[in-house]
Formats: sequence, structure tokens, C-alpha cells
Amino acid sequence: MDALETRELRYFVAVAEELHFGRAAERLGMAQPPLSRAIQQLERRLGVSLLTRNRRGVSLTGAGEVLLHEGRAALDASTAAARRTRRAGGADRPGGPRDRLVLAVKAAASHELLRKLLDAYAAEPCAAEIEVLPCGMCEQPELLRDGRADVALMHAPYNSLAGFDSEELMTEGQIAVLPAGHPLATRKTLCLADVGDVPDLPLARWPRHGTYPPGPGPEIHDQTQLAQLIALGRTMAVFPDSARSWLWAGHTAVPLTDAPPVVTHIAWPAHSRSLALAGLIRTAARL
Repeated sequence: MDALETRELRYFVAVAEELHFGRAAERLGMAQPPLSRAIQQLERRLGVSLLTRNRRGVSLTGAGEVLLHEGRAALDASTAAARRTRRAGGADRPGGPRDRLVLAVKAAASHELLRKLLDAYAAEPCAAEIEVLPCGMCEQPELLRDGRADVALMHAPYNSLAGFDSEELMTEGQIAVLPAGHPLATRKTLCLADVGDVPDLPLARWPRHGTYPPGPGPEIHDQTQLAQLIALGRTMAVFPDSARSWLWAGHTAVPLTDAPPVVTHIAWPAHSRSLALAGLIRTAARL
């Protein structure tokens, strides 16, 4: 039998991510022996070795790498189905709320476009309620995959659109956001080389996949922290041109002449059959 149970996938993904049976068992809230037996039974049923076990610890085989990738996707899909079903069920109950869509957006990005989209969609006769979910750098794909969001504004090349349907909405250039008193802030334009290695003003670092890239710049946790550190002369950042809408008086925006354009898309899961979502996409395409 080829079908896998959700429980089996949860067990395997925990072990594959921790690469340690004890830590995985603690994470799952269970004892280690039944977890070890469950993984061994899964390997026997599939007819492959998923893990290499030795005195140094646990590592993934090639087959294990495949199941980790596929298992994460399957668990995300299962969680997403439950979350989206609950949202839809609320609208089905007598006296319940109307249809609701969760729209994930990077905090402070595409502000004017977002405002126009929300206003235009709200004017539609059967518009659903839109909950705007601000998120951090590159979090939109994860929010779509696990069902915390139904739709997202995503920005290529920073966000991957793989696995999603999308409509292109806007293309714009990029700017360097600098402290107003810095010498670079007096320039009419800059290039990426100008901002890539400034000893007294390192680029801010956002987390990618849970970790921060190496570099001297400060680790950024949210937009407010970044705005304050730029105004204090401790860092700078590169953003799409539409980020001008959130700049403080202590900031200066300088166009970057050789930065790749940023393309804003509205993106959603490829399998979605939501009529409310289809209406929002039509409104976005008209904009």
C-alpha cells in the first residue's frame, strides 16, 4: 500500500529535521522507543532506508531527502485544508460572517497598490471580507502553503512563485534608503556597488529560511526597528520604489540605477476553487 498516514509523516519530518531521535521525540511529546519503531515500520512498508544510523548520529539517505521534501508539502497541504475549511464553514453557518479571505503582504511594501486594491474590491457587490496579514521578508509562500493565507502580494525576484498561480500587477525600480545626513544621501543616483561596501553604513540583514546571512549589518526583526536604525545612521536598506510611502523624515531615498526591477504579483494556491478569491483576482487584474 502506497498511502502514507499524516501521523507517519509528522514523525518522520520531526526526525529528519532534528536528525536526533531524542530531540524529535521531545518535540512530538512522546517517548523515543515508539518513535524509533514507527520509523522502522515506515521504512519496511516503503521498502527503502530513509535514515542512516551510526555512532555519530542520524543522517538522511537519498530516499529520506525526497520524503522530507514531499512530507513537508503534504503536511502543509493538510494543515491548509483544515484552516481554509474552517474559514469557509464560518460563512456557511446561519448568522455567521460573510466569506473571508486572508491576504498576506510584506509589511510596508506596495502600500499604494494595496490601498487601491482593497478599495476597488470592497466596491464589488459580493465582496468578501479581506483580512490583511502583514508578514516579514519572504514569508508569503509559507503562509500560502500552510493555509494561514489564501492569497498574497509577492515580489519577484525576492519571492519564489513556484507552485502558485499568479497575475503580474506592477513593475518598479529599487531605491537605497539611507540616513538623511549621510554623504551618499546627497547623490542623485547610486549603483549597487556604491551601497554594497560602506564601512560606516552596512546593509541591514533580514532572516532567510530562519537564519541571517553573514555580514556586519544589524539583524532586523521588523520594519519599525529597521526604520529607527536607518534614522540613527546605523544601517541602510534596499527596497522597491513604492517603499517611499513609509519613509521617516530622517530617511532619504536614492534611486539605484543598476538594481533589477521588482515585479509585484498577486499569487494564490494553484488548486484554489474559491469564488471569493476569483473575484479578488479579477479586481487586481483590472488595476
